[in-house]
Amino acid sequence: MMGAISTKSRGRVLAIDDEPELLEIVKGSLEPCGFEVHTANSAKDGVEYYEQNWKNIDLVLLDFLMPGMTGDLVFECLKQKNPDVRTLLLTGCEDTVAKRMFEEGLWGYVHKPFVLEDFVQQVGEAVDSV
Repeated sequence: MMGAISTKSRGRVLAIDDEPELLEIVKGSLEPCGFEVHTANSAKDGVEYYEQNWKNIDLVLLDFLMPGMTGDLVFECLKQKNPDVRTLLLTGCEDTVAKRMFEEGLWGYVHKPFVLEDFVQQVGEAVDSV
């Protein structure tokens, strides 16, 4: 199971999603693989956390549909603080949303629902390519 997955290096991840259950899944799947995971359950909290800690974040996992602010707007806020922010979009939306964000520097996206092993591997690849 999860023990078979390994990453070359640990990374610090910020997960921004309004679904507490998904944040728990993200944390529960990444921490055993050596990642340090910080979570924010709103767009506002995620932006504030990133603005204060961006130098210590290797990757942002970002939900697209959240109350108050969609993922593309959150992404713009993160990029204002760090134009090189590495971000994986977590979305159940159409691929056209991600395509627009790729033009702005999105690193990749994970389509919800996702397979945990594939998710962990994708996060590892994103962090390792820093």
